[in-house]
Order: sequence, then structure tokens, then C-alpha cells
Amino acid sequence: MVMPAERLASLDAFRGLAIASMVLVNNPGDWAHLHPPLAHAAWHGWTFTDLVFPWFLFAAGLAMPISLGRRAAAGDDKAGLLASTAKRAAIIFLVGLALNFIPDFDLATIRIPGVLQRIALCVLVATPFVIWGGWRSALAGALAFLAVHSVGLLAIPVADTNGLVAAGALEPGRDFGSRIDRAVFGPHLWAKAKTWDPEGLWGTLPATASLLAGVITGHFVTAARPARKAPWLFASGAFFLVLGWMLDAALLPINKNLWTASYAVFMTGWSLVALAAFHAAMDEAGTGTRRAARRLAKPLTIYGMNALFLFAFSGLVARALNAIKVAGADGNPVALKAALFAPFRALPVSPENASLAWAIAFNLAMFAVAVFLWRRRWFIKA
Repeated sequence: MVMPAERLASLDAFRGLAIASMVLVNNPGDWAHLHPPLAHAAWHGWTFTDLVFPWFLFAAGLAMPISLGRRAAAGDDKAGLLASTAKRAAIIFLVGLALNFIPDFDLATIRIPGVLQRIALCVLVATPFVIWGGWRSALAGALAFLAVHSVGLLAIPVADTNGLVAAGALEPGRDFGSRIDRAVFGPHLWAKAKTWDPEGLWGTLPATASLLAGVITGHFVTAARPARKAPWLFASGAFFLVLGWMLDAALLPINKNLWTASYAVFMTGWSLVALAAFHAAMDEAGTGTRRAARRLAKPLTIYGMNALFLFAFSGLVARALNAIKVAGADGNPVALKAALFAPFRALPVSPENASLAWAIAFNLAMFAVAVFLWRRRWFIKA
């Protein structure tokens, strides 16, 4: 664990970029009309949207050796750090589970996995590497998780829902991870798929590797040497991008739903490149440039100070807008979101741009909440 002399401005801004992007892509006005970069890749491949979750996990990992290092320096013992982090992870998991109850409140079919649930599990699994180890143990853990996950996907024969047995069938509902999810969760999977879940258990292994990549980076950016970290971050990012492409071609395709090793490595590359840009401008540049960059990035910094709360709150608001019914233009009940989106739909723009305009407006509303919390110095850590 490490304790930097001052707060990393680049970390808060990078985390803010991740959460602002998550809110944007998760809240279009109309899911049927999206600009391609604002939708996940259908299966193999990637879009801008597929960058967002790995960014957030990377940022969470980046913060862990710093925050836990400060607490250890203040006198917290290691068992206490583990217990408090486990408690925080449990709260995050339960908040994600509670959101899945809305709007149906159906115990028989409630989805158990989810984004917050995966974040909680990744943090829980990664914490011992941070408390009892350094960057080498985090690297060993990340490599082990990627290797075990890849072997499961490629080499272990599984039966799909039709009884067909195959190994390495990287198709929806036929991969090794989906078999585990059906056995563990049964009817409590993603309703749109029912036979697999994009945040299932098996994919949590490589997702934890993505978080551990952030942990390793946290150790690096807070180390005494080298004095300038940004060039090394950028070079490492470029290396991982190339390595991810090579793994995509030679071993496993880039796939967010499966969180393949190539996807984890490739997205770590993008995380490092983005962090390098923030770090160069906000932490390593000359005084004038650094101050200007921090002013320009202040909205992202404000967003990043309450990232998890804002993500959960945005999910609650989005679900409430769909659950609450109001009278429509014809007198029949419609979702409150549909009523509020009607003026956007009526704009003289394409359906995709109307949908994007709603997403931007929703993001601005969440940013207003972030500003409210920031001005009152309320930082909700779960």
C-alpha cells in the first residue's frame, strides 16, 4: 500500500469521465434509436460504450492502494481494513440488488447480477492483494484470473440449454460462464437473455483483473521514481492496446459480455492512455498549465468525487421514471419518462439525436446533483 503526498487530481477527473460516460450511455431517450458508439457491441467487438465499465473498474483499482494506504498509515490494522472494505462491498452489492427490484418487486425472477454487484465482488476479491501484497502480487493475481478464465472458456466442455455439449463455444448461452450462471442463478439472470448474464460470476474473474491493473497503476503513479509518469503510462497503454489486438486475433475475440482476456487487456490499454492524458496535464505539467487543466476538468472532478453514489442514484431515477405512470396526451397512462421525452421526440432532429439530447439532459441533471453534494462537501463512499 502507498500514501501519496497529495491527492491525485488526474484520478478524480478520470473517475469522473468514467461515471459521466456510464450515465450517458445508460440513459438514452429511446433504446431503439442509438448512435452506434453509444450502444454495446452486439457480441464480439467493441464500441465507445464498451470502454466505460472497464474505465470505472480501473479507476476503482487505482484508488485502492492510495485510500487503503492512507488508512494504514493512520493506524488501521489489516484485519480492520479488510472488514471495512468487505462491509462497503456488501452495501454496494445490496444497493445494486435493490435497484433490480424496480419496477416489478418480483422475488421469483429478480436479477441477482448487475453492474454494482460486479463492482462489489471485484473490490472484495482484490482487497487482500492490496492489503497484504504489492504490485507484484496484484500482477500475479491478474494473470492468474485471466488464465483461469480463458481455460474455462476454451477448454471445458459444457452443455447449453439444448443439451449440446461443446468446448470453446463462444456464443450467447453456450459458453462456460453461462453454464455456471444458469446453475447458480437459475431464473435470476438478465431478463433480455435468460440463459446468460453480462455481469455473471465467471466474468468477474477477468473483471477483477481489470481492477487489479488499476491497483498496479496506483502503485506506479505514487512511487518516487520515475519523476514523470505520464510517458510511461502512455507507452504502457499503447503496448496493451497492441497486445489486446494480438490476443483478439490469436486466442479470444474482444467481447465485453464474456470479458475475455483480450477485452480486459485492450481496455486496460485505453484506461492507461486516458489516465496518461489527465496525469500529464493535471499532475505533471508546469504550474500554469496544471492550473488551467484542473479548471477545465473541474466538472469531471466534481462528478468523480461521488461516483458510485451518482451511478446508483441515476439508476434509481431512471427506473422511477419508467415505473411512475402519468396521463398521456390521449388520456391513457404512460411512463413519466415517455411524457418527459415527448418534447425531445418532437424536435426537428433525427430520432438518434433526440435520444442523445435526452441522455445529455439526464446527465446534466445528475451533474447538478453532483454539484449540490460537492458544494456541501458531502462525499458518499457507500
